[in-house]
Amino acid sequence: MDKKIRILVLTSSTGGGHDARAQAFAQWCFALYRHGVDVRIEQMLEKSSVINRSGVSLYNWIQMRLPFLHNIFYATIELLSILNRSNVRLGRAYYREVLENYKPHLILSVHDCLNRGYFQFARDLLGEENVRCVTYCGEFSGGWGYSRNWIEPSVDMFISRTPTARDFALKKGMPAEKTRVRGHLMRPQAMLESLNEQERRSYRRRELGLEADRFTVFLATGGNGANNHLLLLPILLRHAANLQVIAICGRNNETYNELMHWRSNHPELPLFIDGFTDVMHLLIQASDVIVTRGGTTTCAKALHYGCPIVFNAFGGIMPQEKLTWKFFRNGARSKKIEVAADIEPFIDNWMGDPSSFERYRADFVSMQYPNDQTELIEDIINLAEEVSGTKATRYPFPLDGREEN
Repeated sequence: MDKKIRILVLTSSTGGGHDARAQAFAQWCFALYRHGVDVRIEQMLEKSSVINRSGVSLYNWIQMRLPFLHNIFYATIELLSILNRSNVRLGRAYYREVLENYKPHLILSVHDCLNRGYFQFARDLLGEENVRCVTYCGEFSGGWGYSRNWIEPSVDMFISRTPTARDFALKKGMPAEKTRVRGHLMRPQAMLESLNEQERRSYRRRELGLEADRFTVFLATGGNGANNHLLLLPILLRHAANLQVIAICGRNNETYNELMHWRSNHPELPLFIDGFTDVMHLLIQASDVIVTRGGTTTCAKALHYGCPIVFNAFGGIMPQEKLTWKFFRNGARSKKIEVAADIEPFIDNWMGDPSSFERYRADFVSMQYPNDQTELIEDIINLAEEVSGTKATRYPFPLDGREEN
């Protein structure tokens, strides 16, 4: 093999956040180290076992249809902490094949079910001196919903998003000397494309076809497209003279088609509609408030850009979402809605008294903290360099117009 650092990233499409963080890591490695670091992303649950793949499909179906059932599903999945205590039980043959063919210097897990057993198996197969193991846990806080599968004390480095989540990991047995707090893991594009107020107004008008100065509500969803847009829009329609709406549908074509029809019959409410989007970071910046479930990726971007959240709790809150909701409820007094009518008092208050919204936003912004993602990437690359015997060239970010091949 050529002399470069090889990093294997383990992820799964239970929701969209794990894959988003895996892709962000790969993009950051290329932005900072170019061709000196090779990143291979594997959706290990889906590709390694029929049982695992079925579990992922069931997770996503529950998220779409019956979120409250995730309490039962979550409790069942927690048993993997026993099944995979020191080895991989399901999908071991495929994992072995990947390890033998790729021979990673470092394994990065961004998914709770891909830590325990996976690290031990890799060390046994490749040799303990030949591979390092890292976990990036994207949870905002601890408690019911923070999977015990995140906690594998033999890991070489454990990275938490927030100090609150790190403290919970320590409580559950993670050695303190192995932990780091490194904030969000978002794509470099999200860091580069930051809009000032003039650019924000222009983006609303030119790219979205909306009013430059009107209060903007963002009805968001994840990649799977679970949403309640058609229930919320009639409530927002009552304030059509004062606000406008951005709505995305993920990969839910049925909702997209229904929204297009709804918009044609309600021209009085300015409404931008899109399906799956790669410019979530720009849509958040163009919005005054976002209505979303407690997905960590969307909520992290909202916090980064200071766009306050109203949490969508229709059908209940999934255990993992509770960790996010609790973090923002306790720290910023964020609101949640369980039925469409719940949003009306907030909108009435904000439209009648703009200062009340400014207070809501100020509480949210107060939760922001320094977030240098290059530090996170450097921590991991430095660890991989110990094994590879290779020092990757570090490029400045951004490249300031210089072309690199």
